[in-house]
Parts: sequence; C-alpha cells; structure tokens
Amino acid sequence: MSRLTDLSGDVTGLLTAIVEALDMPVPSIQEADEREHYRLLERRSADVRIALAVLLRHPGSGALDDTARDIRDRTAYDPVTYTTPYRSQERGADE
Repeated sequence: MSRLTDLSGDVTGLLTAIVEALDMPVPSIQEADEREHYRLLERRSADVRIALAVLLRHPGSGALDDTARDIRDRTAYDPVTYTTPYRSQERGADE
C-alpha cells in the first residue's frame, strides 16, 4: 500500500476535496437538523459521484484538478446550515 505522500499532488488534491465534501459535522438531536444533515449528505455524495463519473469518462490533462475544483465549488454552494451540538450549546449559554 502506498503512503499518501507517494501520491501525486493532483490526486492528493482530488482526494482532499472528496473528504472535505463528505466530512460534515454531526447535527443536533433536533429532527429538522437531522433531516437537513441527511439531505445535505445525499446532495454532496451525489455531486462527488457525478464528478468522479465524468472524470472517468473524460480523463485528460488537468482533469483531476478540474474535478477537485468542481467538487469544492459544489460543496461551497451547499454549506452546512443545520445546527450542530456545539452551536446548540453556544446558544443555550446565551439564553
């Protein structure tokens, strides 16, 4: 098995973009936050799957960087808006 440092920069960039897209904070225990977390994870997973499918069909020069950029752009378009346990504790302290 190769170490991460053995991977080229563009592969590492693509893998990092994928991890960043799918690594989301857990939601609060409120049902609405859990639903939003699930929906956001579904959207981001679909975005990653589609970007990788396009990459596999159309590999080429710069394709890995373009795919990583596309995933990051889509992730930024769908930010986390639900409440996390950390945020709900912060709000409770202020009330």
